[in-house]
Amino acid sequence: MKFLRFVSPWFIAAAAGLLLSACSTVTPAAYHDQQPELRLESYFNGPLSADGLVFDRSGKVVRRFHVDLLGVWHGDNGTLTEHFTYSDGKTQERVWHLHREPDAGGMRRYTGTAGDIVGTAAGAADGNAFHWNYVLALPYHGHVIDVHMDDWMYQMNRHVLLNRTDMSKFGIHLAGLFIAFHKP
Repeated sequence: MKFLRFVSPWFIAAAAGLLLSACSTVTPAAYHDQQPELRLESYFNGPLSADGLVFDRSGKVVRRFHVDLLGVWHGDNGTLTEHFTYSDGKTQERVWHLHREPDAGGMRRYTGTAGDIVGTAAGAADGNAFHWNYVLALPYHGHVIDVHMDDWMYQMNRHVLLNRTDMSKFGIHLAGLFIAFHKP
């Protein structure tokens, strides 16, 4: 155990985080029989609103926000414009460019890009669930850090969709989000 003196605690935490994340086996296919069926091109079409919370790694709510959204789809391509208003009065806009990919393995596949997304978000939906991953360029104390976003969405009924997101860097959990979407 003498070698542990020379190993950084950050390295140990990162290795443990990667090992634990590799153990996750849940996919959208686990929700295949759940209804209503979540189709992004249907649910995120037209006006919507959402309210959300940001949690720090200890679970404390550190930020609240409201979002007004407008989705417009033309065939397999959609644009989702999000206008955020945070509890501290700050505002933000994100415009997603979404694409429905060909189905694979019985799942509906989607990709997306936005101005503060590094590369392309990719994910799949089955039943009432949608899971995707992407990297967010997050402003933080005058810098921008790239944070891995692990998003799960569950359509509860034709009006309500719930979203849970885990944020991490180097496999280390940093924060979480919870968002409740409402479609009129």
